Amino acid sequence: MPDARRTDAVLLVVALVWGSSYLSAQTATAALPVLLVLFARYALSAFACLGCLGPASVRRGPARLWTRDELRAGLPLGVTQAAVLLVETYGVAHTSAANAGLIISLTIVLTPLLDRSGHPGGLPPAFYAAAGLCVVAVALLMSGNGFHAPRSGDLLMLGAAVVRAAHVALVGRLTAGRAVRPLHLTTVQTVVGTALFLPLAARDLPTLVRADTATWLQLLYLALFCSVFAFLAQTWAVQRTSASRAGLLLGTEPIWAAAVGIALAGERFTLLTALGAALMVTGTYWGQTVERRHRDLAPVHRTEQEPACPSTTRTNA
Repeated sequence: MPDARRTDAVLLVVALVWGSSYLSAQTATAALPVLLVLFARYALSAFACLGCLGPASVRRGPARLWTRDELRAGLPLGVTQAAVLLVETYGVAHTSAANAGLIISLTIVLTPLLDRSGHPGGLPPAFYAAAGLCVVAVALLMSGNGFHAPRSGDLLMLGAAVVRAAHVALVGRLTAGRAVRPLHLTTVQTVVGTALFLPLAARDLPTLVRADTATWLQLLYLALFCSVFAFLAQTWAVQRTSASRAGLLLGTEPIWAAAVGIALAGERFTLLTALGAALMVTGTYWGQTVERRHRDLAPVHRTEQEPACPSTTRTNA
């Protein structure tokens, strides 16, 4: 397989894995408390990341394992990343996996609104038109079988999109122009997340021990595939293709989320939600394209570094 096709295939697999994570999280939270699911996901991810660094590296201790820049960025980013997954996981527990994946893709248009440093002249009107289209799409997705009060899960996913956008913008600010190794930064964040959720989930730990095999498989999938594998694969692929092409392929995540929800969970789209899904995909692609072209044409005032966690379009622990 040619290198370009191999790279594209890896990015599509990452998008598929991320898209499937909503159904896995929904299944896991049906069997275990949300906070316990988050602790287990973070702890498993942390052990996997530390394993990737190697025993010799871990034995050096924090002062020698991570640089000062990695610790300064990783500690606050670990807190904001935990906030993203907290709101997102509670949200997906109370809505459909398809809706969760589609609404969270609002991050693509929300991030440039929060991170104005790359757009000194302001964003063009077309970007705000794309954002408006996404707002209409969210309203249609929340309507379900007819217009009614939004479900709590949909509102939480909307909040998760806002928090994730703020997190991604913060990643850019804290890592720009600094020698930060992606794997090392991700490891700091997973350790921080584990420490944050441990006291919150401590009383439910016996429940985790008694969890059945199917639940453990979901947790392992969320931690090892949707977090560690997806991040490392994304980093490998982005280094071998353009940012624009990577963004386009990773942007198929909400499509995969909807497909997995329909195929495996029996979720059904009404006419309104199908229209909302189409508008959401159109709006996010349109907004991403407008923002990228505007950024490419604008004078570059600083060196921007790709967000070093699975959330350039995604923020997985």
